[in-house]
Amino acid sequence: MRVQLALNVRDIDEAVAYYSKIFQAEPHKRRPGYANFAINQPPLKLVLFENPNADERLNHLGVEVFDPDQVAEAEERLTAAGVLDEIEEETVCCHATQNKLWSHEPQGLRWEWYHITDDTPDGLPLVPEAASADAEQGACCA
Repeated sequence: MRVQLALNVRDIDEAVAYYSKIFQAEPHKRRPGYANFAINQPPLKLVLFENPNADERLNHLGVEVFDPDQVAEAEERLTAAGVLDEIEEETVCCHATQNKLWSHEPQGLRWEWYHITDDTPDGLPLVPEAASADAEQGACCA
């Protein structure tokens, strides 16, 4: 399990260059207007959405789990607590097929719990040689 931090950035290339330096890691996945880093230390999934007109830098927070049973456990826990807002099954989001849950905390932040079932449903390499500007961005989380 690792925490996810999803940020809106003005310039994706500039942000990727910066975060590559501070975490000493290259993106796990790149698409036009999108990048994610799967960082081991600290355990973090950093997701960047190129969204220069966003009102907030924070897009949402999440928890990526590696066992599908952990999504079911979170569903039970969030339901019992009365804070489960939405369930999505086999949805393509952020260029991956996922099962996920959403919850909104009282001050408006969005949290997701998710498990990736297919990391490349588009069949493209995780980090393409050249990102095509006309490719679908798939920014469902943005």
